[in-house]
Amino acid sequence: MFNALRWIVRAGSPWRYMANDLPPWEVVYQQTQRWIKAGVFQAMVHDLRELLRMAQGRTPDPSAAVIDSRTLQSTPESGHRAGYDGAKRKKGSKIHMAVDTLGHLLALHVTPADEQDRTQVKKIARDVQKVTGRSVELAFVDQGYTGQKPMEDAKKQGIELHVVKLPEAKRGFVLLPRRWVGERSFAWMARCRRLAKDYERLPATVAGLHFIAFACLMLARLMDGISGSA
Repeated sequence: MFNALRWIVRAGSPWRYMANDLPPWEVVYQQTQRWIKAGVFQAMVHDLRELLRMAQGRTPDPSAAVIDSRTLQSTPESGHRAGYDGAKRKKGSKIHMAVDTLGHLLALHVTPADEQDRTQVKKIARDVQKVTGRSVELAFVDQGYTGQKPMEDAKKQGIELHVVKLPEAKRGFVLLPRRWVGERSFAWMARCRRLAKDYERLPATVAGLHFIAFACLMLARLMDGISGSA
């Protein structure tokens, strides 16, 4: 079942095009929905994140995070809940994500693309503190989170927002301190074709597939670390 789910996420195949040597797509889809509702993949990511951090000599729970978002192009399956992102000139869904300073997933949720990043700070900050035991004290964000309201929403959760701004004289690509970690995490997801667009009918499924992708990525890194130290 899990191998079939990994194949869907990595290959980008529609559910109904499940390979013949894997379980029937209906069974895989139904079991995936059960796992997502039970928070199985969130628990996997949480445990793997702690192990990877300790393997690098870090504390199990981070004290800083990076919050960012990206917009996924809608498809006929997800078009009924899509919004228009004027900045990206794209209609679809927005993925709001928080990672630790190593790029490991902390929290994630999905909204229509017309939702402003600053309005999601309250929820994402609350979710971050929930999974880390309120260990996060600082979060790095881009200028889309500027304003008094997001600052106050984060502060209520015990988090200080630090807006990383572009240099005054920008020429070409500029690697911004800390913020690049979030961009790199999104780039890791580019390896998973199922996450290239919003192909799902349910936003919960979109979020769940991101946790699955991170779990697979982090598990591979953990095994590489174990084999390298053997």
